[in-house]
Amino acid sequence: MPPDPKDAEAMTWEAAMRLVQDVEAAFGAADLTRIAQGFTEDAVARFADFPEMQGRDAIMAFLRARFARTKGYKLKKTLHVLMGDMLANTWDASWEDARTGKPMLGRGTEIWRVREGRIALWDATFNVWEKGGPPATPVV
Repeated sequence: MPPDPKDAEAMTWEAAMRLVQDVEAAFGAADLTRIAQGFTEDAVARFADFPEMQGRDAIMAFLRARFARTKGYKLKKTLHVLMGDMLANTWDASWEDARTGKPMLGRGTEIWRVREGRIALWDATFNVWEKGGPPATPVV
């Protein structure tokens, strides 16, 4: 059950926009130090079909491996919804796969629960495909 909204730390739209832009800039620069500072110590991440990650250290181990696989990562995030301490955004990205050399594209949706200006819950879905290739999600 979600926490009582009366206990939530309400953010302004401007603060949420700044957070989304700061995260976009840190990820776009692959700045792992800045990215780590954006998560609470006890953050939880549910990233697509990967096992749930508990704590900043586990999230950062995942992100180090992820960034090792991307070259020339370009990212755009768009804030869509803000409700108390939760926000939802979408992202579009492009990069070169460091293993295969193929150009890649990705799109995803994220829900963040924010505590004291840091991400405490990162719930994300995403799709990735080869640029110019056919759809890669096996739904049709």
